[in-house]
Order: sequence, then C-alpha cells, then structure tokens
Amino acid sequence: MKNTKKRRGRKAMHILGIIVGGVIVLSFLGFIVNMIFFKDELEAIEPYGQLIEIEGKKMHIYSMGEGEEKIILLPGYGIPLPSADFAPLMRELSNDFTVIAVEYFGIGFSDETDTPRTNDNYIEEVRMVLSKAGYNPPYILMPHSASGIYSEYYAAKYPEEVKSIVMLDTTTTAITEGPSVPKFLYSIAKAQQSTGLTRLTIGLVPETKKIENGYTQKEIDDYKKFTFHVLNNTIIDQQDRLISNIREVNSLGFPDDIPVLKIISNDTVKSMSKKNEEAGMEYQLNHINKLGNKVEYKLIQGSHFLYHTNTKEIVELTKDFLERSSN
Repeated sequence: MKNTKKRRGRKAMHILGIIVGGVIVLSFLGFIVNMIFFKDELEAIEPYGQLIEIEGKKMHIYSMGEGEEKIILLPGYGIPLPSADFAPLMRELSNDFTVIAVEYFGIGFSDETDTPRTNDNYIEEVRMVLSKAGYNPPYILMPHSASGIYSEYYAAKYPEEVKSIVMLDTTTTAITEGPSVPKFLYSIAKAQQSTGLTRLTIGLVPETKKIENGYTQKEIDDYKKFTFHVLNNTIIDQQDRLISNIREVNSLGFPDDIPVLKIISNDTVKSMSKKNEEAGMEYQLNHINKLGNKVEYKLIQGSHFLYHTNTKEIVELTKDFLERSSN
C-alpha cells in the first residue's frame, strides 16, 4: 500500500515537473519570439503630432482645430496611446475649439522618465510642453479618470491659467483611502508582457474602439499595438503615488471661481456601489460638493470610457456648459 502511494506521488511530481518545464520552455520561446519579431514594432508608427523636449526627454502632443479657446485633453491611467484613443472626440471638438491631447511621459509616443510621478511634476511638464508648442493659457482642461487629480492640482496652484474644467468620469479626490497594488503583481505583468502572453490575452478582449464610433482603422490598429507594450516603470510609479497624490489635492482645496462640469458614466456609478445606485452616486456627490459652488454634473449612459461612444453628447454638453459659464 505504501509503495503504491509512493509510486503515485512520484508520478504526480513527474507530471507536475513536465507541466512546469513546459511553461518555462514556452515562456522562454515566447520571450525570444517577442524580442525578435515585435521589439521594434512601435518604431514603424509615426507620431501623430509633435515631439517636444522637456527636461531632456521627448513628450508628444497632438492637436486639431483652430478655435480661439483651447481644450487640453488629459488621459486616464495606463492609456497606451491617448492620441488615438481621443481622436474621435478631438475631431468633434475641433469644429469649435483648438484641441490638444497631451501624452504624459511613459505612454503613447512620449519617452519614459525616472522623474517621480507627483502632482507637481505632472503639471509642470504639461505647462512646459504647451508653452513650448506655442499654446498659452488660459486653458479649458478636459481630464479623464485619474487626470482629474492633476487637473484639480493645476487649478489650485495656477488658477489664473485654468478657465474651466470638463471632467470625463474622473477619479474623486474626496476619498483619500484606497487599495495598493502589491509589487509582485507588477513583476508578473511585466513577465507576461515580455513573453508575449499579454499579446494573446488582449487579443481575446472585445474591441471598444470601432469605425462606427468615429475611429479610423489605423487608430484602432496603432492603439492595439501600443497595448502590447504599455507596462513600464513610469506608469507603475504613477499608480504607486495615486493615493498620496489624491491626499495632497484634497488638502489644497479648490478655487471658488473656476467652473467645473463633471460628466459621469452610469456604469461607473453602478460599479462603485455594491448595494445600490444611490450609494454609488453618493461617491460622486462627495466629490462634486468638494469642488465648490460653480460645479455641475451630468449623468450619462455609457462606460467609464464614455468618449468611445458618446462623443457628440460630450461635445454638446461641453459647448452648453462653456457658453453658460462665460456669461
């Protein structure tokens, strides 16, 4: 009986060894294939806009339109290629405004950087790149998701440079606690990316950018290629500093005279609540109340990436808000 158990144990260990060995071999082969065939695939894609030197690094901005008022689009966390992601919204806004999408260091065509991803560094880099490109304040900031944090910091530090803010389902700065990401998960994700596993898994995810929503096939293809290379130390540092950046903004307060429109996704409201939609909306209202007396909000039907599908609605809400707030 004991010999039978030992034989079964050895057989199980042998099978496990084969599986582990197979995974190691496949990972190694994936790494080699990834390095040989896909290492330089992004170099073949021409930047959509301008590459401007900031502190010895290249930062990419992309503009459309010739309107007198300037809308600055600021991307959410980990968006691989904002210049493609924002493109349909930019085309709609460019009929009435000059629209500039800024790609932070670490994403899109911009370089990576070792400079800490603090609120102050983000905003000073944005100010420098806009100034060097010839775009002078005041600006209408249009942040998505985590960029709402940096936009509030910008308004608090340089209120004379911010005419108004249109927030696209932005992160609240009214709640200063949140989960942290364990370091080992970054290591796993990096390994997946280097072995090409990310390329396989992303290919199984349904594409949210579609021709019928205003995207070109080139924008869709380029964006997907950038998703295979998105993880790097720059955006990891951004994630690691997220809560501390929120706490800093929360401690500053918000200028009373800067108009704010927060456009909220109903999907986000639902996902923020485990019990009911009212609790999810309370999360949003806490943020709205923090932003003072010149803030308003609009709840619309859509995902967190509401500009993928609701571009015309966003443009109409923006134009109406800016017209009313300027009177």
